[in-house]
Amino acid sequence: MPDFPVGPDKVRALEERFARLGIREEDIEEKFVRSSGPGGQNVNKVSTCVVLVHVPSGTTVRCQRERSQALNRFVARETLADRIEEAVLGA
Repeated sequence: MPDFPVGPDKVRALEERFARLGIREEDIEEKFVRSSGPGGQNVNKVSTCVVLVHVPSGTTVRCQRERSQALNRFVARETLADRIEEAVLGA
């Protein structure tokens, strides 16, 4: 799991959730693109938006909620886990 600017407890919880759902980092394609909308000069110059694709399931997540790319990477992984969990439990 990459290094994120959040507490170690949150990172550990995400790692455990990934393990429980069978999500592996190797199965995730990650791209960075420029954000849009409010945020000033930062979003116009820095690729803070994170796009994750979970290859086995085809699930795609796009996150530009935070101004920080590193924080968006973490939030995108949480969202990916939410969607895969929803697909598994909903099936």
